[in-house]
Amino acid sequence: MAAYPARIASLDDGLTETLLGLGVTPVAMPQVEAWNDWVVEPRLPPGIVDLGTDREPNLELLTQLAPDLIITTPYLAAIEPVMARLAPTQTFSIYAPPGGRPYELSVRETLRLGALLGRDGPAQALVAKSAATMAQLRDLLRRAADRPLLVVNFLDEGHLRIYGKRSLFQDVIERCGLANGWTGSTNYWGFSTIGLEDLVINPESRLLYLEPVAPDILQSLESNPVWNSLPFVRAGRIHRLPAVSAFGMLPSAMRFGALLGAHLAAAENANG
Repeated sequence: MAAYPARIASLDDGLTETLLGLGVTPVAMPQVEAWNDWVVEPRLPPGIVDLGTDREPNLELLTQLAPDLIITTPYLAAIEPVMARLAPTQTFSIYAPPGGRPYELSVRETLRLGALLGRDGPAQALVAKSAATMAQLRDLLRRAADRPLLVVNFLDEGHLRIYGKRSLFQDVIERCGLANGWTGSTNYWGFSTIGLEDLVINPESRLLYLEPVAPDILQSLESNPVWNSLPFVRAGRIHRLPAVSAFGMLPSAMRFGALLGAHLAAAENANG
């Protein structure tokens, strides 16, 4: 019986977090230093080699590392033939045209990755844990289901990235029994770039904005008449959430759900 791959290079954060959830540490990945800013959990074990940027991973360094397996996504399809000459390469698709349901695709690809690595048991356990987490959150957040949510990242003082259909956040929101206030168009990554004034789309919503956010953006909003005119701003229905990957897999889904649960449950308790 052939040995399962042991030295794995992961070229995507969602795949990396899934590997860690299966009890496997990759030998290399891009942008190690950015993990704590954008993904946070699970914590990265020490010793993972940084391959440079996610758009242009260092293929020379990858060659020197001699991995048993490279796992990647359609995002790097242009260089997949080159990577395949370095080591066996497998592509896992969560966010790719035309877009789909990231949570369901994550379940499928988690099980496929587990089978590839001889980690079927941990993969099934991760899927089951995520399903149980969503069910628990649905019970916890029943009282918060009266208002839709708007989930955003601030890009600058006047523009935001807002998440809707085809996003992991949308899937989690729905599994928690809540509604997304943004029903407009999105790209296959599940977001749209909008102006601050577009947030009037659903005035009864709660707004959740994700870190990291530059301090100067928050300072500028304090005196921005458009921002201060928004109903959820005037009513204080705003929640600042720690960073969580918008383009992750089941670990990111659980982290977002946990943050959502903690903030909304606290708000409902405060309102009596």
